[in-house]
Amino acid sequence: MSVHFEERSGVVPCKTPWGSWYQTMEEVFIEVHVPAGTSAKEVKCRLGSRDIELQVRGKEIFKGRLFDMAVSDEATWTLEDKCLIRIVLMKTNREAGNCWTSLLEGEYCANAWVQDQMQRKLTLERFQRENPGFDFSGAEISGNFAGGGPDFSSLQQ
Repeated sequence: MSVHFEERSGVVPCKTPWGSWYQTMEEVFIEVHVPAGTSAKEVKCRLGSRDIELQVRGKEIFKGRLFDMAVSDEATWTLEDKCLIRIVLMKTNREAGNCWTSLLEGEYCANAWVQDQMQRKLTLERFQRENPGFDFSGAEISGNFAGGGPDFSSLQQ
């Protein structure tokens, strides 16, 4: 369901010197621009549950401890058109309140506006999952959305 919501509502990217990263409730997506003509043999990518490392043509793009845990067995990377690397990490904590504030601990942090927009998007995604008959992809949210928004689960239906 994340893919459909994301396609309809767009993404909130956090720009970096090498590309960008963005997230859904379940996944973190990393897009890295590499020199045209790069081959897969020139890419070294290590994806762990807490650490990540990417080197292209012997040059370190990034290396460090992830902001939060990821499922290492489900992490993937692809090289597209010999100029873009896409990395997909599956979050271990898939709650709307688990909005990563940075890709790595202390690095590639989302500024306050981007962080706010990311949290809004995750909260709307949560509402979409809880109410599959409604389309929240174009909705605006204000008020109590930090931490995944209000919890309506205790309300009687």
